[in-house]
Amino acid sequence: MKFVDEAAIRVAAGNGGPGCVSFRREKFIPRGGPDGGDGGAGGSVWLVASRALNTLADFRVNRRFAAKSGEGGSGSDCTGRCGESLEVLVPAGTRVVEADTGELLGDLTRDGERLLVAAGGEGGRGNTRFKSSVNRAPRQSTPGTPGESRTLKVELSLLADVGLLGKPNAGKSTLLRAVSAARPRVADYPFTTLHPGLGVVSVGPLRSFVMADIPGLIEGAAEGAGLGTRFLRHLGRTRLLVHLVDLAPFDGSDPAADAVAVVGELERFSPELAARERWLVLNKTDLVSEAEAAQSEAAVCAALGLDETGERPPVYRISALTSAGTVRLAQDLMTRLEALAVVGAPLGATDAKDEGGEEDGGDRDGRDRA
Repeated sequence: MKFVDEAAIRVAAGNGGPGCVSFRREKFIPRGGPDGGDGGAGGSVWLVASRALNTLADFRVNRRFAAKSGEGGSGSDCTGRCGESLEVLVPAGTRVVEADTGELLGDLTRDGERLLVAAGGEGGRGNTRFKSSVNRAPRQSTPGTPGESRTLKVELSLLADVGLLGKPNAGKSTLLRAVSAARPRVADYPFTTLHPGLGVVSVGPLRSFVMADIPGLIEGAAEGAGLGTRFLRHLGRTRLLVHLVDLAPFDGSDPAADAVAVVGELERFSPELAARERWLVLNKTDLVSEAEAAQSEAAVCAALGLDETGERPPVYRISALTSAGTVRLAQDLMTRLEALAVVGAPLGATDAKDEGGEEDGGDRDGRDRA
């Protein structure tokens, strides 16, 4: 199924049923008085988060959702049947925005969480409601109120613990394949990854986390170039970022300049996201010598302003293709996430599933060059 992370839908709640004008007429009771019942309430439209979904592709076909209206009241003080409410399933991690005003209506992050997006109309009042000491035979009733109707913009942000970012062809998808059972498409040319993906990284019994891979960022991504704003949005729910830097860029560019460019786009997109804990991972050590890798590491750290003497984020050297250093990286990420979970609860992404297969069955041996 194609990955879709944005959609516009139209929701309409049911109208309330009209009240009834009726009088009791039975044998030996010639003037029984009013007995018109109220109308039934209209059904409402709810959005319900579900872990079983991971895309908004269904909304490309079905864009209109309407709940049933309430039925009118009847005699003998019978209230009309209420309209049945409608529940629309959306993936967990969906933000709901009203298209006309831009107001954020809600953010569904937990499985089973519900959000009322269109309230049903109230049922009208029957003539029994208007009976009084001076009006014993009222002939008025009220119609039901109309239900709410609005256009919604739904946006999906992946629920993950760790997010990968970097330039195109930096090796993000290859790293995801190396540490998880996910099988994203990889190739030796840029822009192989066109849609965000998830993978479950297992480092031991009952110890796993979810890693998110997004397409590579290019210059101007913070302003929407290359759909950068849509891709960066998927990193908003992560608790830790992994910045991959290609030590052997295919275009011969400077790794330090590439790293600075990615951080700059991140800062322009969201200062809050840029301030999040970010680890530096130098990839493709299998294509350069040990001396060249050390020289590139020093240049990248200097360009990013990482203090050698003070506290700085972890820096790793790996080869995602040969899995060298990936085992230790995954274990250290798990340890750090467990430490962060003591301060704040995780985003609940650890029960997600790989897009490409089952969970990873075991560690992969590799040389640690960090």
